[in-house]
Order: sequence, then C-alpha cells, then structure tokens
Amino acid sequence: MASRPGFLTDWPWTPLGSFKYLVLAPLVIDSIYSYATLRDHDKLLVVALMVWRIVHSQAWISFSRYRTAKGTTRIVNKSIEFEQVDRERTWDDQIIFNTIIVYLVKAYVIRNNPVPFWRLDGVVLTVLLHAGPVEFIYYWFHRALHHHYLYSRYHSHHHSSIVTEPITSVVHPFAEHIGYTLILGIPLITCLLCGTVSVASLFLYLTYIDFMNNLGHCNFELIPKPFFSLFPPLKFICYTPSFHSLHHTQFRTNYSLFMPMYDYIYGTNDKCSDSLYETSLEKEEEKPDAIHLTHLTSLDSIYQLRLGFASLSSHPLSSRCYLLLMRPFTLILSFILTSFSFRTFVFERNRFRDLTIHSHLLPKFSSHYISQQCKKSINKMIETAIIEANKKGVKGEELNGYGEMYVRKHPKLKIRIVDGSSLAAEVVVHSIPVGTREVLFRGQVTKVARVIVISLCQNGIKVMVLREEEHCMLAGYLGGHCKENLVLTTNYSPMIWLVGDGLSREEQEMATKGTRFLPFSQFPPTQLRKDCFYHTTPAMIIPDSAQNIDSCENWLGRRVMSAWRVGGIVHALEGWEEHECGLDGPVVNPPRVWEAALRNGFKPLVLPSVETKGLSNCY
Repeated sequence: MASRPGFLTDWPWTPLGSFKYLVLAPLVIDSIYSYATLRDHDKLLVVALMVWRIVHSQAWISFSRYRTAKGTTRIVNKSIEFEQVDRERTWDDQIIFNTIIVYLVKAYVIRNNPVPFWRLDGVVLTVLLHAGPVEFIYYWFHRALHHHYLYSRYHSHHHSSIVTEPITSVVHPFAEHIGYTLILGIPLITCLLCGTVSVASLFLYLTYIDFMNNLGHCNFELIPKPFFSLFPPLKFICYTPSFHSLHHTQFRTNYSLFMPMYDYIYGTNDKCSDSLYETSLEKEEEKPDAIHLTHLTSLDSIYQLRLGFASLSSHPLSSRCYLLLMRPFTLILSFILTSFSFRTFVFERNRFRDLTIHSHLLPKFSSHYISQQCKKSINKMIETAIIEANKKGVKGEELNGYGEMYVRKHPKLKIRIVDGSSLAAEVVVHSIPVGTREVLFRGQVTKVARVIVISLCQNGIKVMVLREEEHCMLAGYLGGHCKENLVLTTNYSPMIWLVGDGLSREEQEMATKGTRFLPFSQFPPTQLRKDCFYHTTPAMIIPDSAQNIDSCENWLGRRVMSAWRVGGIVHALEGWEEHECGLDGPVVNPPRVWEAALRNGFKPLVLPSVETKGLSNCY
C-alpha cells in the first residue's frame, strides 16, 4: 500500500479476494459458447492469451526464486519477508484487467470481423511505435510518478520492494495501471485503427512486455557479456536486470521502460550501471553453511514450496476448497516432479546470524518410502546430496529422518548429519503442563517417542500405553530404569495424550472431553474432536533476526519451523562436532539442545489450551 493511498488505489474486484477470477466467468462462458456455435472463434483466443500470460509469469517466478536461492549472479543480497509476499499477491490483477479490455474491444469494436493471424506491416508498426512514442511517454510518465505528490499516493507502493521479484514489476495501484495500459496500448490501438492488427502482433507484443518486465525485476543477472560486446549499441535499446535494480535501490535514476536510451539522453542513467552488471555476472553459486534436506508430505504440500505459488506457500497448508478444484493440475505437477527429478535441488535460502542455510528438496512424497524400489533411489539421492555438500565444505546436513547408514558408509565425512530428534523430543516434553502426573501414549514408536518416554519416566510421570506391542518396545528401551512408570492400560482418562502416526478415529473418540493431543511425529492427527485441544507438531518460533523467511513449512504458521529443522540449525550455530542420526544411535543431550535453542532466540509455541484455560506454566 502507498504511504498515502490516492484515488483508485484498490482494484474493483479487491473485495472478492481469492475469488477475483469470477469476474471473468461471463467472458469465458461467452467465448466458449461463441466457439462451440461457430459464431466467433477469436474470442477464445482472448482466454488463451490470459492463460499463456499467467503460465509465462509463473515460470519466471519459479525460475527467479530458484536462481536467487542458489545465489548465482544475484544482484541484491537482501531478504524477502512475508510483508512483501502479501503485498505482491495481486500481481495477476493486471492480467485480469487487460483480458477484460481485449475482450471488450473484440466484442464491441472488431465484433465478428475475422482477425488475421499474421500481418508483417502490423508487427513492424508495433515495433516502431513501441521504440518511439511508448518508451518516450513512459519515461516522462515514470519521472512524474516520482514527484512527491504522486509518489506518496501511488508509486511508493511499487517501490516498497527493494529486493525485486518478477511479479514486483506489475504490482501497482489500479490508477497507475490505467495509465500504463493507455501508454502500452498505443501500438495496438494504432494497428487497430490502421487495419493492420493481427493475432501475432497482439500475442508477441504482450509477451514481449511481460518478458521484459519479468527480466528487469528478477534480481539476478541473466544477459551474458557477449550480448553487448558484439554489438555495443544494444545497451541503449535493451536494459538488464542490474540496470533496473538500481532504480529500486537508488530511486532517482534509470527511469526507462525497457530501452535505456532516454536515461542516457536526459542524464538520468546511474553511473554504477555497468559496474553492477559486471560484478553481478561474476557472482558464483553461494556456499551454504548448512543444508536442510526435506521431502514432500501430502499432495498439496507441493504448493508450500516457495518456488511455486508465493501466495499459497506464504500461508499454512490447510484444506482450501480451491485446492480441490486444482487437484487434476496437482496430480500432473506431482507426477512430473517426482518422475523426472533424479536429484535434490535447492528451493530456499535463509540467514541465521552469520550462517547461510539452504533448503533442498528430495522430490518424493512420504508414500514413496513404502516401496523398497523407491527407497533405493531415495537413499541414493540422499547419499549424493551428502557427498556433494561434503565436497563444498558444508558444516551440517539436516535430515528429516535417520542418516546413520550414510555415516557408516562414509566414515570420513567432514559434514555433520543431524536428524533433530533431540530437540523434537524436548519440545514435546516442555509442552506438558507443570503438575502433570500421567500421560497416555499412542502411536508408532520412533526415536523421538523413545526419548520422550525415557525423559518422562525418569521425572516420575507415568506413561500409560494402550497397545501391548508399543509397551514392549518402550520397556526394552527403558531397561531397568524407572520401569514402574511405564504402564500398560486400557484407561483412556488421562487429559494429556502423546500421539504419533497410527492414531485411529475410534481411539480419538474415546478421549475425555478437554483432552490435549500432543503430537510427537512430523504429521499432525486429524482434528475430529471440537471439545478437545490439538497442539501442532513439534515446532518452535524462529528469532526475529532470521532473514529471508517468506513461506510456511507445511501446516505450521508463519515464522515457525519444525523442531527437527531447528535442531539442525542449532547444531550448526553452536558448531557442535558430533553427528545426531540413526534410530538406535546416541542422542545428543536433549536439555543441552533445548537450552541452546532458547539461547539462540528460538521460542516455544503456546498450547491452544493454555490460552483458553489459563495454564501458563509448562513442564
């Protein structure tokens, strides 16, 4: 939002929120009907143009976020936060606006007259009019927008983003876009009046505008040196990402649209343009201090990747109705990602104090771990990622699983492998209210479950287990210590339930009203009981100093990370030398990890029941 919002700041469909595309429903229906009845085939091309522009822009968003996460040729090395993501979620408003205008022109001006696919004279006229009047008028319009009156009311909204992304290019108030549409529409309107308009000129010109807009705001240098060295005058008719990046950092230079010639003519070109271009091209891939290796969980978790839809990944994963409508697209995208990706890849970059931490995706779902054949390929991908990280000198590798086999296979690893189980267990233990005398255990016995049960039994809290096989496994881990506190029971009365994978619907129904479910696994239980309290999976609030946090981790809230991930980060921050991995391997001293996490600014989450029942103390 601009510092002092002016007239026509909001888009007409802003109140519709995520359902804004409903304004295009009549247009789409009429286009399909006209095509089906053979009245007008060209109307459907308007819809095709809209879809193409959305796909084109989304491809730029994903490519840009991937490149900036790697760090190669990055221009501005600053962070993007949730505030910017929220502000830029309206990037597609201008596509909706342009689609309506093109449709109205087709329906009420061109009508049923056929539009030729190609006309050379129309394409040439479009090029000349853009290079001449459009660039010239835009340059002065842009300079006018930097006058304090217009800047404070309109253009400051766009310049709120110092670190730009492709979608930053089209995030403006509605009034500004009216002006841009009038200016950029000059070639197309002229071609229409002259009778030289064609489908090709419309598609090519709008694609050119989108391409150059996205290029100028992508925050990594893309154009190679030979492009300008072979033909130096190109620097006056084609800008670079670093050229426009200076406009967002310096504000009073480099006003041009896509052709910098008017900045050179009127003396507003930034003197650092050439040097920034060269230094940006020389930047190599960033070497991280630690790598967080994770995989996909549910089908919809694919939308939590920041490489995809920013507006979706910036909110916790939940059952949203439009995700059900997108299910066919989700299935196709998931199939492509998991079938044609044979190695892990970076999708996020964070900063914690002096540490750079990359998140790498293992392109497989949790369900793939069931198949033995898939397990082999997964293990190979993980092993390759660990070896590559070790060669780069990475300090730590965080695994959402147990990595003992890799340590045994490569005993000379300099990298430290951390599964984060110690902190995950300690987070659950500290979530239990003070004064609790007994808890009910139900779920698959994991490394985290073992550590939790041992800790509780040693502190005199009775752990009541519903199933005999789970009781036997836990008793084996306890040995002869505090075994009397581990009780096999059929009593569902305890008010604190420690739950993991495998909790059934029937078991939830047996819980007493007001029961608090504390998950110790990486997947939360299905919330069936409205009269009970459900805590999130083990997680912690990250410190304010953590940078470049603009997406949510699955179902966790903003600026909240899973305890397993935090455990790896703390391990790297503290510089500990030991591994923490393996199902039966030694566990890093849980209280030590907990204290280190608090010391580094991580905070525990508050139980839902704490807020409603007034219980402020935890175990």
